[in-house]
Amino acid sequence: MATTPPVIQAKISSDPVKLPVVPLVVAVALGVVIAVATVGGVVYYLLRSGKFPGQSAAALVPQPIVKTHAVVLEPLLVNLADSSGNAYLRVAITLQVADPIEHPKENKEAEAKVPSKGGDAAVRDTALAVLGHQNSDVLLASDGKEHLKRELKGAIAERNPEIKVTDVFFTEFLIQR
Repeated sequence: MATTPPVIQAKISSDPVKLPVVPLVVAVALGVVIAVATVGGVVYYLLRSGKFPGQSAAALVPQPIVKTHAVVLEPLLVNLADSSGNAYLRVAITLQVADPIEHPKENKEAEAKVPSKGGDAAVRDTALAVLGHQNSDVLLASDGKEHLKRELKGAIAERNPEIKVTDVFFTEFLIQR
């Protein structure tokens, strides 16, 4: 004789389960705020450290606009320091020079610091000294002119600190061997 187990019928209630709504909304909102703050902090750190691909921190910081003017030097003819002694360089140089910052109270002093023709002579002398030590093989190399530009900027800054050269342009460049 087999007996069947009694069937227990559970009473399914039609009443919905009541969840605490206010604490749940607060927890979700707090989670969203923490996630946004964390992502924002990471992005800020990556941008400031320069590790963010795409933009550097320098691109985000506005650079001050520096007013410049061009100083055109007459063409220079220089014997190069080659072993043969027969090589020379004819070069015309234009310098991009930063204008001095004018202060309203020191306006007369600022005018005195603007390079004059005497300043051009000092720059020409510096350029002749730098160019006279160059070798034609070095100047004709792929990065020879760029290296010469860096040397000229450094020498002018060292020998003429009142003249702020921002860039050097060669408008004529001829090497004769």
